[in-house]
Amino acid sequence: MSEKDLDTRFREAVEIASNMTQAELPQDVQLRLYAYYKQATAGNVEYNNTNFDLRNAFKTNAWMQISHLSADEAKEFYIDIINSLHKQ
Repeated sequence: MSEKDLDTRFREAVEIASNMTQAELPQDVQLRLYAYYKQATAGNVEYNNTNFDLRNAFKTNAWMQISHLSADEAKEFYIDIINSLHKQ
């Protein structure tokens, strides 16, 4: 049996995360997952100051902090977080 490729494992982790409750995903974890997801799917953040609110500022900041990661690295981090939470 071959190991699943990264994109398949990432899609599965996203599916698991989308079915998790707020209690299973504290806000700080949600913020990290958001940043890893965006880095994995959209690449580096482009700062847009036209639609500023506090929630978006936190999301943008989290994404900017991990902008040094490649898409594959971001996927791996995302998968690791979901796997650690899902196995508890």
